[in-house]
Amino acid sequence: MAEVDLLRSLPKAKRNIEKRADAKDPAVIAIAKQYGEMYWDGPREYGYGGYRYDGRWRAVARDIIDHYQLRPGMRVLDVGCGKGFLVKDLMLECPGLEVFGLDVSLYALTHAHEELSGRLHLGTAEKLPFPDKAFDCVLSLNTIHNFPRARAVKAMAEIERVSKGASFVVVDSYLTAEQKEIFESWVLTAEFHDYPEGWLAVFAEAGYTGDWNWTIIE
Repeated sequence: MAEVDLLRSLPKAKRNIEKRADAKDPAVIAIAKQYGEMYWDGPREYGYGGYRYDGRWRAVARDIIDHYQLRPGMRVLDVGCGKGFLVKDLMLECPGLEVFGLDVSLYALTHAHEELSGRLHLGTAEKLPFPDKAFDCVLSLNTIHNFPRARAVKAMAEIERVSKGASFVVVDSYLTAEQKEIFESWVLTAEFHDYPEGWLAVFAEAGYTGDWNWTIIE
């Protein structure tokens, strides 16, 4: 169990913090939390502002494959896979790797690339529809913070349950009071967030033994 940075190759997002803060209101947040078309492909104040494949996850996929020594025939699960871009790029970078995804958003799954048909499942991280130790590696990037704390603990326990040992989770966090203020002015969907110490307590409570990292808005 260790902090590792496997997202270092992703380009830094350009965020208009003041514009998002001005646009935030309960109605916008409620729509964003439906994880439908507005969240993925609507105006930026509702979420991604258009979530389209551009290949940026291929370098991340290479780093994950190298770090966990993944090989053809091994099974990987991406919890909170969205439109399945990382699922696709893991398979591109390691042909023969058996990669699957799960997401709560029917919109995202039905707008995934055709080659992912049969690999993406509709469901929640709190109750993964897979048997114990079904996957050699389980990933969850920027998803678990969308649960309240008690449900986040359940989701982390589920990730631990279906993994044979290797797992990697990224969640929203902050290191300073200033970063916390920026985060709270930007975030739309996170239900639970905390300093790293608070997240480590969640991991411990869930019995999570995998790796982690933080998404910090600056």
